[in-house]
Amino acid sequence: MRHRLLAGLPSPHPIGLATHLELHGPSPLLGRGGGDALIAELEAAGLRGCGGAGFPAAAKWRAVAGRRRPVIVVNAAEGEPMSAKDRVLMTQVPHLVLDGALLAAQALGARDCVIAAPAGVHAPIRSALRERRAAARPAVRIKVEASPHGYVGGEESALLSHLEGRAPLPRLKPPFPAERGLNGRPTLVQNAETLAHVALIARHGAAWFRDGGSGGIPGTALVSISGAVRAPGVYEIPAGTPLPDVLDIAGGRLQQVRALLVGGYFGGWVGGAGEGLSFDDASLQSAGVSAGAGVLVALGAADCPVAETAALTAWLADESAGQCGPCVYGLGALADLLGRIAGGRTERGDGARLTRWTEMVRGRGACRHPDGVARMISTAGRVFATELSEHARRGPCAACGRARLLLTPRAREAATA
Repeated sequence: MRHRLLAGLPSPHPIGLATHLELHGPSPLLGRGGGDALIAELEAAGLRGCGGAGFPAAAKWRAVAGRRRPVIVVNAAEGEPMSAKDRVLMTQVPHLVLDGALLAAQALGARDCVIAAPAGVHAPIRSALRERRAAARPAVRIKVEASPHGYVGGEESALLSHLEGRAPLPRLKPPFPAERGLNGRPTLVQNAETLAHVALIARHGAAWFRDGGSGGIPGTALVSISGAVRAPGVYEIPAGTPLPDVLDIAGGRLQQVRALLVGGYFGGWVGGAGEGLSFDDASLQSAGVSAGAGVLVALGAADCPVAETAALTAWLADESAGQCGPCVYGLGALADLLGRIAGGRTERGDGARLTRWTEMVRGRGACRHPDGVARMISTAGRVFATELSEHARRGPCAACGRARLLLTPRAREAATA
């Protein structure tokens, strides 16, 4: 497949403005009525947000269109620990994301744009902005800000609170950011990958975008692939690619694959190498999961799914924003329960408690944090029923002593030091 978002990669350096224009051509200027036309094109393309929620981009843009003094916020926080796609975009092809952000500003009449990204990727973003300013004076004021730490910090309302100088905590909705966002102004918060797609749709049209998918699913997607594969990394794939074929794109399997974590830590588990499933939400929803933030982790036969699930639940419980009882106490109780099961220290009725408590936290938080954790646990209960039962009866298995496959930010930094 010919790359679209990742055209020109791999490259030893970020792709500069001149090379960017050679690869993609100039970004179109939107004249009178051009904003409505671009939004219609995004709708025809079927573009959805790539940050995890999958909300239709055109609907999000229309909610801001026509409002006074709007703001564009590029969300490159990437709080999902197993994802690296936004980092690749911002460090390797920043001009593609900038094109999308400036097109959004033109379409919605915004004069201000904020790029929220980890401090470690600011240098290539600022370099790209200097190139732009040297070539022409931009009509939009662009600021680069450090994104917050913490898993829920990337949620759009939590990110806005952080950018306002407050704690990165999710807000109750309504009002939505489109109505009252950054500093009370109507705000479009859009993921970096989504805006990169916008830059290409504006150039080539909805039909071109749709032609990049397979099986009737539109476009391409960036997927962060890791675990029991030979070449972990970020890959651009046609939407609708069968999951076993996605693993082949990453060099194939190192060992027999026991299960896949799809979508990230708010995603869910599917058995085996995902046979019969493809990388699109219509297919994945049949297995109770979603594409989420574009993550695929292959759990090998030598890894313990119970230990992984227990450790992941404990970390997610610690990542609670601390605003809601079901999240603070419910996730903490689930983490303790899974820890007991993983260690073989079960009590009578723990299996039923796991199912009941998982359902009790769904839909009861100010944000979707408990919902995502509940989805991950419920899919683990279905896919790893045998392993959970064995741990409850016999205690830790030989694989429990292996290093964890699913990394937290702190563990990831240690592994790459």
